[in-house]
Amino acid sequence: MYHAVAHRPAPATRALSVSPEAFARQMEVLAERGFTPLTTAALAHAWRGGGPLPERPVLITFDDGYEGVHRHALPALVEHSFAATLFVSTGWLRGAHDAGGAPDAMLDWDQVRELAAAGTEIGGHSHTHPQLDQVDDERLRQEAVRCTEIIAAELGERPASFAYPFGYANRRVRRAVRGAGYAQSLAVGNGLARRGQGPYALRRLTVRRSTDVAEFTRIVEGRGIARTFAADRALTKGYALVRRTRRAGSLLLGRT
Repeated sequence: MYHAVAHRPAPATRALSVSPEAFARQMEVLAERGFTPLTTAALAHAWRGGGPLPERPVLITFDDGYEGVHRHALPALVEHSFAATLFVSTGWLRGAHDAGGAPDAMLDWDQVRELAAAGTEIGGHSHTHPQLDQVDDERLRQEAVRCTEIIAAELGERPASFAYPFGYANRRVRRAVRGAGYAQSLAVGNGLARRGQGPYALRRLTVRRSTDVAEFTRIVEGRGIARTFAADRALTKGYALVRRTRRAGSLLLGRT
């Protein structure tokens, strides 16, 4: 799971960004080790019985829609003929649907179309990137549906895959995403994706600016993942309890 690819990212995106040089080297690692990148839709199709997976499948995904995905990541993907999936927050992209609030330089729709033409799957990531598990049912539905409709209008095809903003999801969020027409969704979880997770809770591994080549190689090989992401998992579990309590409190206040 990638976010921004930039030499000088904004402070808000720096920790979850990678440099263009690091990204290019990471793609070389995948090529050298015989991995075959595929789109999220292709993985889900295979797991639904649509055919075999390659020997060493891997997903390369980008969240949000930062401009550096086109400027810096796309050349490296094209060099290796790698497929990827870009999950866009439609209200953050530059153009007619821009709702403001983007934390860094974003793609415009012409760039998104160029990425799609190069073999990148374009998926949904909500319209304005809220914490979907904290909004009410109507806002939740609108965020998922509007994102779908805008992508369909701009690209001529409805998106099939979704990624939860911040990775936050629960049964209610998954149900809304499915109701908006998405066939599969990605969370975070910092673990390998497994078929048994179900199509609406597939896990990903976070690549950060601090991820060096040795660490990247270990995690794509499936080694040392629990140790590498132990702190992330502990924080996630603790924050999940906080979030459930916060949501319950909001619902109680709404009834008084």
